[in-house]
Amino acid sequence: MSRPPTFVPPPGTRAYRLRTVRGEFAVVDMAVPAGAEPRGTVLLLPGFTGSKEDFNPLHEPLAARGYRTVAVDGRGQFESDGPVDDESAYAQEELARDVLAQADALGTPVHLLGHSLGGQIARAAVFLDHSPFASLTLMASGPAQISVSQQQRVKLLRDALGVMSMGEVWEVIQATEPPEETDTGAGLDAGLADQADLRHRWLGHKPAQLLATGLQLCTEPDRVAELAARPLPFHVLSGARDDTWPVPLLDDMARQLGALRTVVEGAEHSPNCDQPLATARALAAFWDGATGAAG
Repeated sequence: MSRPPTFVPPPGTRAYRLRTVRGEFAVVDMAVPAGAEPRGTVLLLPGFTGSKEDFNPLHEPLAARGYRTVAVDGRGQFESDGPVDDESAYAQEELARDVLAQADALGTPVHLLGHSLGGQIARAAVFLDHSPFASLTLMASGPAQISVSQQQRVKLLRDALGVMSMGEVWEVIQATEPPEETDTGAGLDAGLADQADLRHRWLGHKPAQLLATGLQLCTEPDRVAELAARPLPFHVLSGARDDTWPVPLLDDMARQLGALRTVVEGAEHSPNCDQPLATARALAAFWDGATGAAG
């Protein structure tokens, strides 16, 4: 489970519901500050069990580089509504069409970034129609199904959701995961607040969304060759370690795509949270180049 440093959006952001032809989606949106040259708009898609808050650390540094950032909860994620028990509503193509509607509502072209599961949904949107996008960044998101160890974890979650409520599953997760190291005093208070926010987010997810997208992660085919045929600038970014898709697998995917490859030192599966400043610098440099090439 991704752990954003804070669930409080940074100053200057707006939290609202983005209206699209496919419904409303909860977003956190940060405009380019006065005095900075606007360089483009970025649509940020979170990963499995994640949310728009995972991108909170990126808004300010990217806005300073001229990029409006719009982080979105996908259908059935956290604060975006969706069916509770209809898994068909979360088929990958349905989620991809949601992304196309979000891009259309923002105005095109947008730079599209997907983290983990969000990366596979992002590429599915590109397969349907690449024209709304100026570029595609796959952040800690691999070419096909997740690693065997992660598939086993997702299977346990899917099995639990079949017989337990979301609240009961949360209690099991807390009992079985290693406790987070916290300091005493203010550190302990911060840890308790973090757990409360994470629980609130977990309970906001729709079970059918987790069931459907968890299965997608475990069965996704390799579509890298198909993606490489799309006329877009590509960027593959990851931490130096990743237990969901091994880093050498991401290296090979980048070569097949002819993509810019960035490895963020000191980061693992969530470089946006682990090393946000280095991640933001790499992203902005890629988008600067993609914007310049388009121009």
